[in-house]
Amino acid sequence: MLSQGQTQFFIPATASLAERRPRTLKHGESFAVFDHSGDAIAGPGSPEGLYYRDTRHLSHLYLTINGLRPILLSSAVRDDNTMLTCDLTNPDFFDEDGRVTVEHDLIHLRRTRFLWQGAIYERVTVRNFDAEDRDIRIDVGFAADFADLFEIRGMTRKQRGTAHAPDVADAQVRLSYVGLDEVERFTHIQFEPVPDELTSANARFDMTVPAGKRCTMFMRICSNAAESSQSLPFEYLATLREAMQGAKQARKRSGALRSSNALFNEVAGRSVSDIAMLSTDTDYGPYPYAGIPWFSTVFGRDAIITALQMLWLDPALARGVLGYLAAHQATSFDPAADAEPGKILHEVRRGEMAELGEVPFRHYYGSIDSTPLFVMLAGAYLERTGDMGFLRSLMPQIEAALSWIDDHGDRDGDGFIEYGRLTDQGLQNQGWKDSHDSVFHADGAIARGPIALAEVQAYVFGAWRAAADLFEATGDMVRATGYRARADDLRHRFDAAFFDAKLNTYVLALDGEKRPCRVRASNAGHVLYTGLALDERAESVVSTLMAPASFSGWGVRTVASTEARYNPMSYHNGSIWPHDNALIAAGFSRYGFRREAARIFEGLFSAATYVDLMRLPELFCGFPRRRSQGPTFYPVACSPQAWSAATPLSLVQSCLGLGFDVQKEEICLREPIMPAFLQQLTVRGLQIGAGAVDIGFDRMEDKVVVRPLGRSGSARIVTIA
Repeated sequence: MLSQGQTQFFIPATASLAERRPRTLKHGESFAVFDHSGDAIAGPGSPEGLYYRDTRHLSHLYLTINGLRPILLSSAVRDDNTMLTCDLTNPDFFDEDGRVTVEHDLIHLRRTRFLWQGAIYERVTVRNFDAEDRDIRIDVGFAADFADLFEIRGMTRKQRGTAHAPDVADAQVRLSYVGLDEVERFTHIQFEPVPDELTSANARFDMTVPAGKRCTMFMRICSNAAESSQSLPFEYLATLREAMQGAKQARKRSGALRSSNALFNEVAGRSVSDIAMLSTDTDYGPYPYAGIPWFSTVFGRDAIITALQMLWLDPALARGVLGYLAAHQATSFDPAADAEPGKILHEVRRGEMAELGEVPFRHYYGSIDSTPLFVMLAGAYLERTGDMGFLRSLMPQIEAALSWIDDHGDRDGDGFIEYGRLTDQGLQNQGWKDSHDSVFHADGAIARGPIALAEVQAYVFGAWRAAADLFEATGDMVRATGYRARADDLRHRFDAAFFDAKLNTYVLALDGEKRPCRVRASNAGHVLYTGLALDERAESVVSTLMAPASFSGWGVRTVASTEARYNPMSYHNGSIWPHDNALIAAGFSRYGFRREAARIFEGLFSAATYVDLMRLPELFCGFPRRRSQGPTFYPVACSPQAWSAATPLSLVQSCLGLGFDVQKEEICLREPIMPAFLQQLTVRGLQIGAGAVDIGFDRMEDKVVVRPLGRSGSARIVTIA
């Protein structure tokens, strides 16, 4: 019998990722995680290594100098995420009598590494700063366990495939494994120069490094990629140029931000680079994979929300997400995959366990919100771009999604959308808070389904409003009017069923018996995000979310500290998720509470300044903010995570009250404000229609002065008081 954790695909926290300061690289279907010295240390709970399509192709990589681990000086990933550089030095070397033969800090090692098209390229430069020549031995240990990602996440398997004997040649090793799915997975490792000794697990290089001089060696580690026949030094440089150019082109899709605050420039720059790195080119356009290490694959909900957050800066991302999800929409019933006609993907996995059905995620549809969010994104993309030609091609899938809401979303006919898994192997909770204990009553009792989440009703409202706009654009006024009427009706029914005057906010959910889960939770902020909340409720919802029980100083907690299951160290019951806060802030802005949105912005920006690489993680703990101390990190949070990376950029839009009228080619700014840490902000290359604008913003006490800096085409800026 599987444990509850295994049944729900829980990620065990056997060690803290933040403690190891992981360094991540990604390109296409591959990603890699290393420690701060550039090594991948094998061991229980370690996610380090090189992955390709949910299989770890390199589980161990360990460099030593004269048999000892070098001392770390520093390590960093370039601002554009293309290269990891680790600077190391030698420890003291001793002879057999315990005397120091070479003092520390005389030999410098620089490891520069990048990932491109399924292969890691590394250059190791050894420089001797001593006054005499030194004999140096460099060993590189390596291994490939070909473990499925779900094994690394803690699941056990009764049987595995077959590891073949390594194939060792003069300067290369081929490691391979044939899974139970009869697919061969291999790792090819090449070295230059030829190692002095090469085995199936170690390469040894003996070098004499003259005083003041350097020696260099190269490695190429491929995950199911073709082996190279070129000189590794030549290929290293040529491929590095290609990787840097590719990263530059991906970043150029979006507008550029620059401010008077150098730290914010780093945070925003890292956000843009992380979105570019996480976005994988598909046949339909760029698609943001959810996060590293656990979620570097297609997720429906995560990608849609990321695309919504980035839509004002990079509409191409939304187009790629819409195209991919439309092409992979469910067309039939498959209980094992929680699939029903018209439903939008939740998750795609390509590893051995998914192919064999040991986990249900090969093409899995077990999310209640991806489908209405898909329609919402289609409507938002039309509003942002006016690209009706593309959306017209997706109308069959959009209509199928709308039909799913009616035919399968409302499981008991009460007019609200509920979820319930189709088999006991599916996800128990299918909203974005999908932990097994994330939906509960005021006394802490777990709610029994089918469950109607507050935010899901908000997404359905947004989907119906979007559908009305889409049908109006196609000239179908009857259906447009019908969907607007349905949205208006939902607004009033929702308020009657979900608003709780004692809580001063909307309840978390309705359980299967239609009993309200009277819990103060961040979900209510999503009700503001889509406009479902009645205008007269907005102030009370905002005040509840910004009260100390919910707002920690860093951001809004998933669950208020007054609630029965509150735990600031939990995954969903008291932690702080940046993307959750971004949607809440956008909701605040929609109802005119931009100063409160700016407080959220300030809290998350301050949190980012304490994080390695200025990168907001998937989540962090919900402890109260304390003077001169940073946030408390969650041990197994993904970093980078797409919707967290998009959060600072989304918060800029919310504070500026920035919108678009594509028909008039107008960029609209409604009562813009800026948080106190921003005195000046410049947005360049903001596209609208066939034109683009550059805009400057200056904060003057409580006001923001808008300065047009340049434009192309007929685009113009409109400020609305």
